[in-house]
Amino acid sequence: MSCIEQHRGAAPRKAVSSSAALSPRAGRSGLGLIAVLAGLVAGCSSGPRAPAPSSSQPSAPAAAPAQPASPSAPAQPAPPTESAKPALPPPAPVRSHDELRKQAAQRLVAANPHMTYMGQVPPVLLAIPVLEVELNRDGHIKRIHVLRRPGQAPDTVQLAIDALHRAAPFGNVSRMPEPWKFSETFLFNDDRHFKPRTLD
Repeated sequence: MSCIEQHRGAAPRKAVSSSAALSPRAGRSGLGLIAVLAGLVAGCSSGPRAPAPSSSQPSAPAAAPAQPASPSAPAQPAPPTESAKPALPPPAPVRSHDELRKQAAQRLVAANPHMTYMGQVPPVLLAIPVLEVELNRDGHIKRIHVLRRPGQAPDTVQLAIDALHRAAPFGNVSRMPEPWKFSETFLFNDDRHFKPRTLD
């Protein structure tokens, strides 16, 4: 039932004569009734108002707690390289060529533990380079001469030269007669490890 019908059923109206409707009082009453009916029609025609949207926005989900960082493994020290020169004691002064050759051979083995052997020499060797080493007064190397270059495994010549530089100096030679030099034969096996012939 509409709002106007509800108001019509609520109270019966009296009939108004045409003379009454033309009277000033009836005109004012009629205008008031029309205003009331217009208000009722406007109220019924407007539907229920939608609720105003809430200004509060839904809160964002809380961030997950940060996970503690896993402890990293401790850094491992780098392994020493084979070519690292071990600490050698200072060489003793020498007075003869024999002392010089023996001390030089011993320092060759001490300075090159990764590429020397002291056991029995194999019957067949990979290479046998022979080097001559000329020294300064203080026992440091002045120059190296290759007296014998092997036909196979020629790289063993450079291996022997590098081994001599790691073993130097070879002791003060100022008290021994010149020339201040010595020669060494390097007995290389198949593993490219050598043994000074002076110590064989």
